[in-house]
Amino acid sequence: MLLTLAVPAYDRKDAVYRRAKREGFRSRAAVKLEEIDGLFSLLRRGQRVVDLGCWPGGWLQVCAERVGTHGRVVGVDVADTEQVERSNVVVLQADVYDEALAERVGAALGGPADLVLSDLAPKLSGIAASDSARHAALVQRALELARAWLVPGGGIFLAKLFMDAEYQGLILELRRTFSAVKARKLDTTRKGSSELYVCGRGLKEGAPPE
Repeated sequence: MLLTLAVPAYDRKDAVYRRAKREGFRSRAAVKLEEIDGLFSLLRRGQRVVDLGCWPGGWLQVCAERVGTHGRVVGVDVADTEQVERSNVVVLQADVYDEALAERVGAALGGPADLVLSDLAPKLSGIAASDSARHAALVQRALELARAWLVPGGGIFLAKLFMDAEYQGLILELRRTFSAVKARKLDTTRKGSSELYVCGRGLKEGAPPE
């Protein structure tokens, strides 16, 4: 049986939240990215990284530390995100559907991206089919942008997915686009959530634009 995006009530100040606060992160998502990096080995020194859906900046904090001073991190969110006090981080307030975004991010990166992260998610309406479709559209947009930034034959794309009606279609599209695709559920994901993360490596030559 397919699960929906809806999740039960949760303890906002759970162990992951408390750890994030204790370590000076802006959100519990930072702890999740540390787990993701341990699973997929995403981040390394000197990388150029794009973080789509970067608000409130927890992932930016982790990325900035792990890519080091010779790396570059560009965050994008429609919400006004407080700048991270690191010289290797740039935050752009923009909608991912902005036609000028690909060029703006490319200029801020200063070269091709090594890694594109997408933690994008729509505001939930409570209507499962509608929420699933809107989330899938955001993943597809993130993938479209990643194709513009990543070097063919290389690069890594990571996105949040849900085990819903759109899941299999998104996985198939990722497999058409990348040489290797893996999905993992996180220990730090709240109980009852159908959230998981999928990683694509090696952008295929001539990958479909849509």
